[in-house]
Amino acid sequence: MADITGDQRIQSEVLEGLATAVNHRRWFVELAMPYLGDNPIEIGSGLGDYALEWADRLPRFTATEADPDRLVRLKERLADRPTIDVREMLLPHSERGDYSAAVSYNVLEHIEDHVSALRSMRDLVRPGGAVIIIVPAFQFAMSPADVATGHVRRYTKKTLAGAMTEAGLTVEKIHYANALGLLGYFTATKVFRLMPKEGPMVKLYDTVVLPATKAAEQLVRPPFGQSVFAVARVPA
Repeated sequence: MADITGDQRIQSEVLEGLATAVNHRRWFVELAMPYLGDNPIEIGSGLGDYALEWADRLPRFTATEADPDRLVRLKERLADRPTIDVREMLLPHSERGDYSAAVSYNVLEHIEDHVSALRSMRDLVRPGGAVIIIVPAFQFAMSPADVATGHVRRYTKKTLAGAMTEAGLTVEKIHYANALGLLGYFTATKVFRLMPKEGPMVKLYDTVVLPATKAAEQLVRPPFGQSVFAVARVPA
């Protein structure tokens, strides 16, 4: 099993801060919904913000976490949700499963052997099911915030598609998301060396800029973005 990279305290602080970015989260929740199926598993559920949104729309959901402290908090938060299973999971592993999909947001960039991690996700999913990934985009945006939270890389569409293909997956959809978010992130974390935490700038972006960005990107896919979103299929 791989080591958990990055400062876990800082990771939790960032997760707590970004939990206030409600519009951003709901946008990314919607991106995955058409591919989740009836019984998906999330790899790296953090504090459970995405899990709660997805589970409200699905008959069954499994949330997982690698960090022991966050796992305890995740179990406590989801204890009253009978349709959600919560378990510990580290990637890569040798487990096999029959889930309808595996979804993992902002996790793959923490794992040195990301191809093996993708193979592990593939093996958890039934043939024809989906592996749904979001990762941070563009190596030039690698900042002290990335390093502190344990990022070992950032991606382009080409590098993520290459890793998924090498893992034995068939890429169905891949595109950049949140173009203006990349500019804001680069300025905040690379130029001013700030951490992406809760604050007036995050709230302003989420309530004013993000809705317009989402609407525009539903019409025209941008040539860059803060994140790469990808869906790949497990071969039948």
